Amino acid sequence: MSNKTRSPFYDNALFLMGITLCFWVITIIDQNTPQWNLTFEYGIKPKDTNGILGIFTAPLIHVNYAHLIGNTLPFMVLGGMVLFSGKRKFIFTTIVSGLISGIGIWLFAREGTVHAGSSTLIFSYLGFIIIQAWITRSCLSATLAIISGTLYGTLLLTLLINQNGISWHGHLFGLLGGLLSGLLIISSPSKKKRKAILKID
Repeated sequence: MSNKTRSPFYDNALFLMGITLCFWVITIIDQNTPQWNLTFEYGIKPKDTNGILGIFTAPLIHVNYAHLIGNTLPFMVLGGMVLFSGKRKFIFTTIVSGLISGIGIWLFAREGTVHAGSSTLIFSYLGFIIIQAWITRSCLSATLAIISGTLYGTLLLTLLINQNGISWHGHLFGLLGGLLSGLLIISSPSKKKRKAILKID
């Protein structure tokens, strides 16, 4: 009998689908339990000590099905692109960017608002993909950056246009979190090699 090694692509796809499924399960339970309001209870409430917990929980929560549906495909596509770099880099970027965006929202967003949703992570993945292409200058990273820019580059417009119901603070700090994560953990394979500050591989 031959031992066949399972493809990393398959494992990464299952991993990403598992996270996405968690988003859906949480939203379905929230939307079908009238006495619950997870967005208000576990979203980020800027400058309110009762909203600090939301820094850790807000990316998992969505206001309604429309909010979740709008985030699902970008999360899977951009998250999948980050996973090409490895699961550890994906997890590191997700955690660091989630914390940076959550703290940024809590410190700088308008008081009396509540922020939730995985769009902070979506922007962090976009930032990671961009900085990865700039550092590595590889064909794969450049291709991923072009594809992500073509498909979701218009998301960056939300940083310039203030719209009700859109957390531009979360998008901005998510993007910065992704850029910072990439700077910390991506190495350059070129002759003038840039070593990663943190080795995550």
